[in-house]
Amino acid sequence: MSEKEDILKQSIEILARIVGDDSVPRNIRRAADEAKTRLLNREDSDTVRAAYAISILDDISNDPNMPLHTRTLIWNVVSQLEKVMEGQ
Repeated sequence: MSEKEDILKQSIEILARIVGDDSVPRNIRRAADEAKTRLLNREDSDTVRAAYAISILDDISNDPNMPLHTRTLIWNVVSQLEKVMEGQ
């Protein structure tokens, strides 16, 4: 498995954890699920999938209702996905 694939797999797992966390507001879980779905879409390249997910996560990252632990996870996922973007 390449480094990009490993990063994408880890990001999907973290987003799945956020989606399953009932302490996270519904709109944030919905956005995390949408980002996860984009990452799972094999029709697009790794870079495009990462760009879609980053865009979605950036939109919700400043939501004032987001728990701090979730914000940290989202920032971590975005940081990892940016590594995928750099390795175009």
